[in-house]
Amino acid sequence: MANPVASEPVVPLPVYSLSNVETLRFPVLVSVPHSGREYPPALIDNLNVPASHLLRLEDRYSDRLAALAIAGGFPSIIARKPRAWIDLNRSRTEIDPDMVIGMDSAQTGQLSRKVRGGLGLLPRRLHGAGDLWQKKWSHQHVIDRIERDHEPYHVMVAHLLDKIRSVFGCALLLDLHSMPSIFDENRNKIDFVLGDRFGRSCESRYVELAAGHFRRYGHFVQTNHPYPGSYILERHGNPSRNIHAFQLEVDRSLYLDQNMREPVAAADTIAELIGDCCKMLAEQISGQDQLEAAE
Repeated sequence: MANPVASEPVVPLPVYSLSNVETLRFPVLVSVPHSGREYPPALIDNLNVPASHLLRLEDRYSDRLAALAIAGGFPSIIARKPRAWIDLNRSRTEIDPDMVIGMDSAQTGQLSRKVRGGLGLLPRRLHGAGDLWQKKWSHQHVIDRIERDHEPYHVMVAHLLDKIRSVFGCALLLDLHSMPSIFDENRNKIDFVLGDRFGRSCESRYVELAAGHFRRYGHFVQTNHPYPGSYILERHGNPSRNIHAFQLEVDRSLYLDQNMREPVAAADTIAELIGDCCKMLAEQISGQDQLEAAE
């Protein structure tokens, strides 16, 4: 990667969109951290690859999969900026120092496998594409991204979960993602992967109920393999406080076209399935009588 610093400034685009958070009707919060499609000019100006490569970092249109849950009244928070700008599912310490002016390995400690692979807080490279950026980013520029984009998202998630718990006595975060097609040991394509950090971020019964919901509709489901969840669950899931969090990964081929670019009609079916899952979980948490009273 070249040494000159990338151009400034950070453009103050909105960080996230909120829905149904003023009057809470349900104890389930839907988070969509990787569907952002509002690319700041500073990012585009520093590209070392065609812009189309950045779509591989998106959980492409995963926000569409939350649409029916949101229409039904579930609170949600959806990132507006892309994962290429900052990855909300990484810790603020997961930075590759080789892509930042003024940083060295002594400031970051041992790098995780994801950071070494190019997918840290600021993605650096993609397989088959190489380095994403022409120039390194300044240290201050990176700090600005963290303080203006990463931290506000997490502060709001924590605030909403606390607010939900204060209303219902319990809160559940459904962190919605999408994944490339994967297969189990018998070559069955996995449609959904539910991750709860092997029980650390969520009471197991909620994950089991969600997995059973998708299986009843004929889908192949795995839990924690190969995606157990990452920083969002680590930071926000706290079952001892009655705040639960699990990650839902959806196979992109279920709702995108063959080029993995645009939603197809089946996206509505998957959105309905996810919306129904949210309703089922909400009923389990708060009781049907309370839900009916909230209508």
